[in-house]
Amino acid sequence: MTKKTVITGTGRYVPPRVVTNDDLSQWMETSDEWIQQRTGIEKRHWVDEDAPVGPSDLGLEASQIALNRAGWSPADIDLIIFATLSPDIFFPGPGCLLQHKLGLSATPALDIRQQCTGFIYGLATADAYIRSGMATKILLVGAEVHSTGLDISTEGRDVSVIFGDGAAAVCLEAVDSDQDVGVLASVLHAKGSMAESLKTEAPASREWPRLTAKMMEERRHFPHMDGKAIFKEALRRLPEVTKEALDQAGLTTEDIDLYIPHQANMRINQFYQQMMKLPEEKVFHNIQRYGNTTAATIPLALDEALEMGLIGKGSTVLFLGLGSGVTWGANIHRFPE
Repeated sequence: MTKKTVITGTGRYVPPRVVTNDDLSQWMETSDEWIQQRTGIEKRHWVDEDAPVGPSDLGLEASQIALNRAGWSPADIDLIIFATLSPDIFFPGPGCLLQHKLGLSATPALDIRQQCTGFIYGLATADAYIRSGMATKILLVGAEVHSTGLDISTEGRDVSVIFGDGAAAVCLEAVDSDQDVGVLASVLHAKGSMAESLKTEAPASREWPRLTAKMMEERRHFPHMDGKAIFKEALRRLPEVTKEALDQAGLTTEDIDLYIPHQANMRINQFYQQMMKLPEEKVFHNIQRYGNTTAATIPLALDEALEMGLIGKGSTVLFLGLGSGVTWGANIHRFPE
């Protein structure tokens, strides 16, 4: 019998405020047609601008749902792994903030800053902890509040129309089994030479001071993206990493019941599906409803797919994504029967 890392509970939460493409056209030169043609997004959820909250607050809501479905109490958690690019405050990270909000006093919390691949890196990390015996029950959270840091203007529209706020959580548990269940493969990569292609530069500790009026005038505190470079890299790397993960697990494309890609752009995921020769029903999309919630996209999509009955007991799922860093990766998980 060997230790396997199995998902035993999932949960998601998005703020109640819905921002449609038509809403965005009030603040910038854009249209529903322009946004849908380029991204596939119809709407997204943003926190209330009159009462904003942080990712640890959204993560708490998602975590409570996941814990309930797994039959855990917060005291059962051995480790919290929190993935985000938009921490509540500059430091400390939201993992410790979530720990306190869960009523815990000494449970370790690990924050990771892998942006769009936060869940993929987080799942691989959790699997390593469980396989090594360092943890038995891990809460993995991906949560983002993008809306408070976007350039909501015509100048910033190429980036700002993409992102939404939201959170999702999964409960990961050690299971002793000789069957091929749980995390079957994890493949991680990075290419730092492309770091400038997708970034938010300021505040920056390499600057003195970290934030100046000039930096803000130059809009360096807003996210910037070389969309063509990211698009091209995604179409190259996502099929590659899918094949790597399948080879590691000893599986073929037909063995996967559902592919859940990071929800960065509907066009990227559609091209990926065509390049991999996958039937449309095997590639999950929900970017049209939520936009890009970065570290939350994959677990949010997983929770929704489970709720819709697209996957369940015995299903094999492949997660994949590419994002800022540039980082990319994939995991394969099989639910026990």
